Amino acid sequence: MQTIEADYIVVGAGSAGCVVAARLSEDPSVRVVVLEAGGEDRSPWIHIPLGYGKTITDSRVNWCYETEPDAAMAGRRIFWPRGKVLGGSSSINGLLYVRGQAEDFDHWRQLGNVGWSYEDLLPYFKRSEGRIGPGDDSVRGRGGALAVSDLLDRNPLSEAYVAAAEAIGIPRNDDYNGRVQEGVGYYQTTSRNGRRCSAAVAFLRPAMKRGNLRVITRAHAERVLFAGRRAVGVSFSQGGERTTVRATREVILCGGAINTPQLMMLSGLGPAAHLAGHGIETVHDLPGVGQNLQDHFQIRFVYRCTQPITVNDIMMSRVKMARMGLQYALFRTGPLTVSAGQVGIFAKTRPEMEVPDIQFHFIGFSNDRPAEGLHKFSGFTQNVCQLRPESRGEILLKSADPMVYPAIHANYLAAELDRTTLVEGMKMCRRLADQPSMRRYIASEYLPGEAVQSDEALLDYARNYGGSIFHPCGTAKMGRDPMAVVDDRLLVHGIDGLRVADASIMPTVVSGNTNAACIMIGEKCADLVRGQSLQRAA
Repeated sequence: MQTIEADYIVVGAGSAGCVVAARLSEDPSVRVVVLEAGGEDRSPWIHIPLGYGKTITDSRVNWCYETEPDAAMAGRRIFWPRGKVLGGSSSINGLLYVRGQAEDFDHWRQLGNVGWSYEDLLPYFKRSEGRIGPGDDSVRGRGGALAVSDLLDRNPLSEAYVAAAEAIGIPRNDDYNGRVQEGVGYYQTTSRNGRRCSAAVAFLRPAMKRGNLRVITRAHAERVLFAGRRAVGVSFSQGGERTTVRATREVILCGGAINTPQLMMLSGLGPAAHLAGHGIETVHDLPGVGQNLQDHFQIRFVYRCTQPITVNDIMMSRVKMARMGLQYALFRTGPLTVSAGQVGIFAKTRPEMEVPDIQFHFIGFSNDRPAEGLHKFSGFTQNVCQLRPESRGEILLKSADPMVYPAIHANYLAAELDRTTLVEGMKMCRRLADQPSMRRYIASEYLPGEAVQSDEALLDYARNYGGSIFHPCGTAKMGRDPMAVVDDRLLVHGIDGLRVADASIMPTVVSGNTNAACIMIGEKCADLVRGQSLQRAA
């Protein structure tokens, strides 16, 4: 068996892992090895923003997970794409940059996690961000590697949706990543000049020029290796051969909310009884590994458009497709630069709410399922999700074989609050669509359809047609309670030399898309490892 020596091993080159590896390798005296189960980010569809329509179902760059059948979801499996490529999910996601609410992080601090309040974390958001466009520089970053730009392709449908939101009393907000999240405005995207700016593009690839950073692709991590209760390395397979990387300092798990708890359990860290059931010797009984799973559950409303101005129409015409491709090739503009959501709304379902509890995405195309392509009619979509669900699921092993996918039990809509909030959000979808600015573009409501009216019917539609908006987190949560997996330094409880830095450490899901927070977690982790701390400038 081949052995590689390193000071730090980073398992997973996703959003957080790319940042951790780049920051640690800034010190030329340390050796950093990154293990990525996927390949390099060479597909052109990764770098063309609208290419997520291709990569979202491409098993060459995507784990293509599914949840276990769920009786509460009409017995369905829910599709969960996750990036399996340099950049991880930041290479295949919808490009939206959403930090969340300050209150999200203040809540983490209230749970006992020192150094994780919004004021503590703002310097890390700013350090990573290279904001292109307007914004309050006291809360936005200008010099970071991660390009964050405004949507360039603004069409009549998007403008009509903004007007509809304002008509029902939702204020215009041109920077939901500023001091106030509530309102309607265009989404900001991780892109520069019409090209995706993934975590690999922003952080990892520049760092790969350093001689002390080694990135190994197609390297499927199988076990964390221990000497007693100290992590000392990782065993991985590549092309049928097994290799060991030895770490003189630390192993840092950045595999995400599914892969990280799976690897921990395969390595003997997790609920002892569950591990024993798979013949795995327990290194340390950590009952919280794989628990506390959270995700944003989305409901889609689809409309037939009165005019041939949607992306559906472009994809049905070879002439329009050729024009779109030429526009992108020459100017890096047009529909190929569009993110998975052009206009966003952060709103309250009840006026007594202190902060928004639902999020809307307006999308200028429509489909039934990603794998089936766009509808063969002029169509567009608005979807709604609850920002802070109370339902909790779990990740469990199916086998001690590292190549066997774990069981994902999402447990959507288990909590009453989740059900009532989503129903209110669906009613708001109808109110938005009924405004004059939108009515002129709506020939009919394709989904759920006019027959679906009562609260019970809306909830039934959610159970039969709702799905993930792809924000799983929480399965190795940070905290001090008996179910916590890592402490506020991201060190695994009861284990030396092992940290976790990815969405799994979130005690509660942030109020919005999770990529920005994952990159921040990578920034914070790197400083925790280096014994440094960023302070907010006065």
